Amino acid sequence: MAFESLTDKLQNVFKNLRSKGRLTEADVKTALREVKLALLEADVNFKVVKQFVKAVEERAIGADVMNGLNPGQMVIKIVNEEMVSLMGSETTEIQMQPGKSITTIMMCGLQGAGKTTTTAKIAGKLKLKGKKPLLVACDVYRPAAIKQLQVNGEKQQVDVFSMGDNQNPVDIAKAAIEHARKNGHNVVILDTAGRLHIDEDMMTELSNIKGQVDVHQTLLVVDAMTGQDAVTVAGEFNDRIGIDGVVLSKMDGDTRGGAALSVKAVTGKPILFVGMGEKLSDLEQFYPDRMANRILGMGDVLSLIEKAQENISIDEDKEKEMAARMKKGKFDFNDYLESMKQMRNMGGLSSILSMLPGMSKQMGNIESMIDEKQLARTEAIIFSMTPEERRNPKLLNLSRKGRIAKGAGVDIAVVNRFVKQFEQSQKMMKQMPGMMGGKRGRGGFGGMRFPF
Repeated sequence: MAFESLTDKLQNVFKNLRSKGRLTEADVKTALREVKLALLEADVNFKVVKQFVKAVEERAIGADVMNGLNPGQMVIKIVNEEMVSLMGSETTEIQMQPGKSITTIMMCGLQGAGKTTTTAKIAGKLKLKGKKPLLVACDVYRPAAIKQLQVNGEKQQVDVFSMGDNQNPVDIAKAAIEHARKNGHNVVILDTAGRLHIDEDMMTELSNIKGQVDVHQTLLVVDAMTGQDAVTVAGEFNDRIGIDGVVLSKMDGDTRGGAALSVKAVTGKPILFVGMGEKLSDLEQFYPDRMANRILGMGDVLSLIEKAQENISIDEDKEKEMAARMKKGKFDFNDYLESMKQMRNMGGLSSILSMLPGMSKQMGNIESMIDEKQLARTEAIIFSMTPEERRNPKLLNLSRKGRIAKGAGVDIAVVNRFVKQFEQSQKMMKQMPGMMGGKRGRGGFGGMRFPF
């Protein structure tokens, strides 16, 4: 997960600060040296780190902090505020043209950054907000680029405009805007061609499109896993063609997080979205304050609730009935399957837990315990039950378990172990009614029901 190493290091620094009743200037400087090293190891731009540490130190070494009731906590608060400032302070959205005017967005980036997929993800986001986007295939060089956009557009139920791979991208863009005007589209998203590295041909083509078409927003997609290279790419694109915002892709991968913390400070351009997975729904609005909380191990419950509300669709009456059963510890195997489905829709258990306060320290242990093959075996066991057995787990005697084991292709000991764990889950649910159908949102975290 992104930031895992950085979060661990920062939490160790904060733990030492909290343990001290009073802080000396030397304590603060020692802590900030460790913060500096942690940020540099996370591939944050050196100049950005230097400015960040200086800003924190100037605020932290003051009478109000040093002589306060909880100086360690105050220093942590300052680190949090400066980190939010570093990433842009305020959330930035795509600027739309007023009224019925068409908003033209040009997507650009290097090959392999995930630009075409991100383009479709953004179209889906805008569609949910009531817009009528048109995806435009301007990448006439990469094999299958047009087909990829068409497939993704179909999945998002968004129209795609293409003129094949023998046309000039500038002509395609101009024709697409005319097509949008005639067919009632109010957003045109141009998926331009990338290269393996920045070159004159790519920049000239992008400049020509902007010169011939009224582009309102130019968004750059960069691969967060490339660290400082992503920041360098963003700087060059901004200098050559001008960009309005950045989308960080692959933030769910093994990235140290340096790009997220450096892009705004280096380019002056905001991060608009972060890609958190391969599914077309795995695109999150970038909130500097929430990202800072995640980095510092404080969790991100607001994003978790929003993720639940976006990805979970459940009948209200069915939800109330399910919550009532869970409160009584009477949920069945059908409920278990529904919970597993909900977790998958939200990116899996590790993704959910990473957003909860205080869980970052446990993530290594948790992820080692989460075995996707084991989850698949669990589903196979449940699918090998009769409908009546799923509704009434108490029916599972030895002979029924033997039949289920054969159907799932596992040893009967595996079935016994799962049933025992299930019974323990029922007891836990009964003891934790606050998580089941509470007053926050549509039950717990926006309607989520988890089988643990």
